Amino acid sequence: MLATLRNYGTSRLLPFLKNYHPIVHVLLVGTIMARAASSMSMPFLAIYLSRESHLSPLLIGAIVGLGSLAGTVGGFVGGALSDRLGRKRIMMIALFGWVVVFIGFGLAQAPLVFMLLNMLNGLCRSLYEPVSQALMADVTEKDKRLKVFSLRYIAINVGVAVGPLLGAYFGAFEAWLPFIITGFIYLLYTILLYMLLQKFGIQSIEGDQRSGITVGSAWKVIVNDRVFRLYTSGAIIGSIGYSQMTVTLSQYIEQSVAQGATLFALLMSLNAVTVVLFQAPLSRWSERREPIASIIAGNVMFALGDVGYAFSHNWTMFMISMFLFTLGEILNYPAANVLIDRLAPDGMRGTYFGAQSFSNLGHFMGPLIGGYILSKWGGSPLFSTLAVVTLFSSFFYFKGEQLHKIVQKTRTKTVN
Repeated sequence: MLATLRNYGTSRLLPFLKNYHPIVHVLLVGTIMARAASSMSMPFLAIYLSRESHLSPLLIGAIVGLGSLAGTVGGFVGGALSDRLGRKRIMMIALFGWVVVFIGFGLAQAPLVFMLLNMLNGLCRSLYEPVSQALMADVTEKDKRLKVFSLRYIAINVGVAVGPLLGAYFGAFEAWLPFIITGFIYLLYTILLYMLLQKFGIQSIEGDQRSGITVGSAWKVIVNDRVFRLYTSGAIIGSIGYSQMTVTLSQYIEQSVAQGATLFALLMSLNAVTVVLFQAPLSRWSERREPIASIIAGNVMFALGDVGYAFSHNWTMFMISMFLFTLGEILNYPAANVLIDRLAPDGMRGTYFGAQSFSNLGHFMGPLIGGYILSKWGGSPLFSTLAVVTLFSSFFYFKGEQLHKIVQKTRTKTVN
């Protein structure tokens, strides 16, 4: 039995190692490490602040929310700079910044320091995420990029599934301990990634990919790209709905069923496990179709999950709703990355992936909108409304796809 499992694992691992660049392997393993480390501490930040700093709930909410707001601008700037200065330099800056952030969380006491650290945290994430995606695309053939983005999404969820359990374990000893451990894990990852990027020839890759574009000229390109504006509008609207999963959903569940906090923790684990188990088969389904088909199908599943939340009154109904909602995640996010990769001109991939961070506006506005509706009208109207809003985001993706095809035809005629 063990020999059979070993042979099966080897048969799956060897093609993966052969088909993808070693840098992709490094970044996928690093993604698991980084997400496990950050989810070991960040989900407990609000609890940690309330216990250690005695801040008001409103101020704690502002501190947590500022991370997403800072990332909105940082992603675009970091992506544009990576096209000009190189992927490695921006990733190293972001990772060293994270070391400072998490060790700082463990040592800080003043509210202003916590606020600045979380803004730096959002900035570091917005620098690292798009640049690592762009680098994966740089070293991967076009027809394999959806698979790489899907693998990256699995890696994220493996880390997220493990991290909170470790955080709860270490936090039982000292509240600050998970933050300090996270900081040292990021330091280790930074050193290892630097050494491996040097070993596998990042300088030659960057030599081919770098452009002379400035942040100002990159902004002009993005602003004038009508297709990108439509895709981004769809992403912002979709993010308003998705952001409720970690904010208003927990409050609604607490109000709706007994032991709501326990159920919500179970739902978060179900979300991560579903991604790990179903990403591969749904990725194969998506690979045979246009990215827009996966995005629209994903939005339909998001909407079904939201409708399920609206009318759920027991654990089973909430778990089925989360399962449907997570299928939407699996279909939507890797396909959205493919759309951006396909749209980005040569030498501007980092800029376009970085500009995806504008969708953080939805993550910032979503909890405010959702909290208002929840307090005024309750959970059923909130999630019923979100189902409609999420479906509406498909309209912008669809119009963007139509315009993209028209632009491509026009360019083909001009060349001919």
